[in-house]
Amino acid sequence: MLQALTAKELEYIADSLSNEDLLIKQNALLASLATNPALRQAGMAELQTHQQHYQTLMQALQQHQHLAPTQPQ
Repeated sequence: MLQALTAKELEYIADSLSNEDLLIKQNALLASLATNPALRQAGMAELQTHQQHYQTLMQALQQHQHLAPTQPQ
């Protein structure tokens, strides 16, 4: 059974989402600007990896959403 996430865990997930978002943007830029095909391909591969990480973190939040308190504590 799932337990509610602690404030510390929520902060960690929020920081991780922010980091993954930055990595997505950086790799998208690399993939769009690289003239070397190997660099372009590496940027696209990393972009997909970080998009998957972002989705996994969002799914974890959504799975725990129903456990969140409805009133501030």
